[in-house]
Amino acid sequence: MPWDFAIILVVLGVLVPWRGAARIKQILARPRLDTPDRLALYASTVAFQWFAVGVTAWRCHARGITAPHLALAFPEPELTVATTLALTLLLGGSQLYSLRRLARLPTDRQGFLHHMARKVMPQNSVEALAFVALAATVALCEEFLYRGFVFAVIQDAAHDSLLLAALGSSALFALAHLYQGRRGLRSTFTVGLVFAGTRTLTGSLAPSIVAHLVADLIAGLRAPRLLAAQAASAQLESPRATPPPDSGAHR
Repeated sequence: MPWDFAIILVVLGVLVPWRGAARIKQILARPRLDTPDRLALYASTVAFQWFAVGVTAWRCHARGITAPHLALAFPEPELTVATTLALTLLLGGSQLYSLRRLARLPTDRQGFLHHMARKVMPQNSVEALAFVALAATVALCEEFLYRGFVFAVIQDAAHDSLLLAALGSSALFALAHLYQGRRGLRSTFTVGLVFAGTRTLTGSLAPSIVAHLVADLIAGLRAPRLLAAQAASAQLESPRATPPPDSGAHR
């Protein structure tokens, strides 16, 4: 494996998970975030991801890695379109179902997503527009980095083993979401395997990019509203406190 590819893998497998977990921990520890805070968070994430893609694409070009080998192609357009639609409906529907199910739980049982929805996810229209740009960046960049670059590098290093490429790229993808805890690691690893499967089937990143984007948009734009509506409903349904009985003597 070329030294520059090895460095990129170490950055994706060690630096990105460590820095991401530390950053989210700091953010969630703050008492509140305002619009400028969220916009700055979104902007810095967008800048870093495009920087990472730029460096990776530069080294791939320098090493003669072709676009088809990175799945930046449409070798079977009809199969790619059909797979994109099916995967997007499956993942989007699953995401929406999970959010609605989570919203029915008491606030103290909603865990990580409750804090993310309150602190990090958009709370107004300005933040929502910025979040759309963030979600598009994440879908494009992460799919190129993990399902494109990491998959191709591991496949080459493992003597063209698609299984090891799928497992390795999914493991690094899951580590990038270390800040979500054990449940997040498991779910993103599973999603990574599904995305790797569609890459292998179609030879294209298009299905995983579109499905990734839709899933993130549903999580970012729907979760705050669903959880806020559940909290408001629970507050309305809670029994009103009854006043204590009068302990004074009756006249």
